[in-house]
Amino acid sequence: MDFITGFFGLIEDLTWGWALIPILVVFGVFITVMSGFVQIEYFTRMFRVLFSKNQTGDPNAISAREALLISVGGRVGGGNIAGVAVAITLGGPGAVFWMWAIAVIGMATSLVESTLAQLYKRSNGDGTYQGGPAGYIIYGLGVKYKWLATVYALCLMLAFAFGFNAFQGNTFAGAVNDSLGVDRLWSGIGLAIITGFIVYGGIRRIAKVADVIIPIMAFIYIGLALLVILSNITALPGVIWSIIANAFGLEEAVSGGVGAALAQGLRRGLFSNEAGLGSAPNVAATADVRHPISQGITQSFSVFIDTIIICSCTAFIILLSPVYQPGAEGIDGVVLTQQSLVSQVGSWSQYFLTFAILLFAFSSIIYNYYLGETALKVMTSQAGALHVLRLAIVVVVFLGATAPGATAVFFFSDPLMGVLAVVNLMAIMMLFPVALRVLDDFRSQLKSGVARPVFHPAAFPDLDLDHSAWPHAKKAVEADGR
Repeated sequence: MDFITGFFGLIEDLTWGWALIPILVVFGVFITVMSGFVQIEYFTRMFRVLFSKNQTGDPNAISAREALLISVGGRVGGGNIAGVAVAITLGGPGAVFWMWAIAVIGMATSLVESTLAQLYKRSNGDGTYQGGPAGYIIYGLGVKYKWLATVYALCLMLAFAFGFNAFQGNTFAGAVNDSLGVDRLWSGIGLAIITGFIVYGGIRRIAKVADVIIPIMAFIYIGLALLVILSNITALPGVIWSIIANAFGLEEAVSGGVGAALAQGLRRGLFSNEAGLGSAPNVAATADVRHPISQGITQSFSVFIDTIIICSCTAFIILLSPVYQPGAEGIDGVVLTQQSLVSQVGSWSQYFLTFAILLFAFSSIIYNYYLGETALKVMTSQAGALHVLRLAIVVVVFLGATAPGATAVFFFSDPLMGVLAVVNLMAIMMLFPVALRVLDDFRSQLKSGVARPVFHPAAFPDLDLDHSAWPHAKKAVEADGR
């Protein structure tokens, strides 16, 4: 056991502990510059997805909006509440600025990886699609890299479907126990039953659930934050100044100064929005859209929602309250956020925060399950394997919920997520020229007066694409023929 833990510890040191965060930042800047600041160029288009509907009329199709909400549900989690609090405690208010900065850069990275997932997606023949990093490795880089796609799929399943789902189950049960006094056994049974009902319904049912709970989750939390901000509106300029001043060393809130703010902001920001890690593209590939760039823009918006909006809500709740004292120790994580909220709007708010945490955890569970399902399809096509996975997820969620120390067993999740990021970055670096070609196609259509660009796979004969995954192209050709 010591050998195994030491092995995974070495993997974590070689990824998160050494080079991965700088590589993610550098590559994000590179994409931003080479794409002509695409996340800024199409920022206003991002909001259109909030009102988008099923475009093909197929009842099985996943709309761009539903794919957005699934990915937001996965990205938004404990890191947006506890993680931001830790970043501020260890890095000072300046950490918030660097979280914003890495989010803007990550928006470009997310756009590229999600565009590639859409580009190389495959039709399931029933109106739904599948793809992701494993897909663009196999079909973009070639079958000789299938071994790399298998490594990616295995790490994705173990890290997200099993490791992180055990953690989310633990978070869910812990919140219910602390706030409502419900025993972990009963909350674990309830969570397992609900999880089973959803995962056995597949991506279509997951999308329907996400379409309901994610907006509720977001509106409740944003509403609480706005209540705090409006009640302290005169103090807001001072808080914003402290964020900027601390980020650039004009004020020092904690030991380490600018270095601590930068390190905490970048690390927590990347962990929160997952841009470049290769998880969200698996969901991005499921959407029925007219052009790959459209889904890239949508997933870029997901990073904006996660970090610029939700994480900022937590930051302002903490920084506007008297509970937070720069350099003080003893209160951090979710406790700091909770006490800050209670000090501002009253003790009733802790129940709303608990409800938000429950929704965060639950939305992450169904997101993590779908990543596991996608990974499984890369490794095997056996129908029985999918039933085994679904049953295993229900069991893992139950065990994570009922045993307070059980999630310590899943020590391999963070190291394997580091491997995922390395594999994904290698793939998108090699396929970045292809992504730029697709981006040029999107831009040229807009310049020619096409309000809603349509992707025509026949225009890219050198790429291994599934033409049946682009029904809008067929409709456009038929319309031109008439």
